[in-house]
Amino acid sequence: MSTGTRREARERALELLYEAECKGLAPADVLPQLAVAPDPFAVELVLGVGQRLTDVDALIDRLARGWTLDRMPWVDRNVLRVGAFELLATDVPVGAVISEAVELAKRYSGVEAGRFVNGLLAAIAREVRPDAPPAPAPDEEIDVGGAADLAGADEDGYTIECTLCGWTSGSVATRHAAYQGYEAHFDADHAGDRADR
Repeated sequence: MSTGTRREARERALELLYEAECKGLAPADVLPQLAVAPDPFAVELVLGVGQRLTDVDALIDRLARGWTLDRMPWVDRNVLRVGAFELLATDVPVGAVISEAVELAKRYSGVEAGRFVNGLLAAIAREVRPDAPPAPAPDEEIDVGGAADLAGADEDGYTIECTLCGWTSGSVATRHAAYQGYEAHFDADHAGDRADR
């Protein structure tokens, strides 16, 4: 099996969590039913969310002002679950967790969902990772875990450079877009180095 990007793994985890919810199954119970095993990171997310579902849901429910989990659209609820699990149980940088969750929410639920997910995951991050730098807004510089440097900005846009191999994103409109290009590069060229991030 070829390993996809972490973004694709998060997307697949979102699909599997939805399937589990629709079928009334525990998240781990959908995995053996699959004809093709998902990416290992997708499996980690599905199993992790399932194992910590009570804690994750309680955290989301407590910090979601004016919303309960059962009132949230399935996409928002499960994107938040994946993001909250990543913040609780992994060392993925806060900015990466929130950025990826916002992109999934916007893609599958809309721009307003992206804003909701951004705000709620930022609140969760402040609580569960109080020593981590605050999550940046989409047009601010994003910490990519020490493996990249924002190489600069000029009238043409932003460039990010991989400190592991020298790859650069080329000039893009926002720092957020530079980060997304870096994530794709890192997934393609340094996937084995992920554990060190």
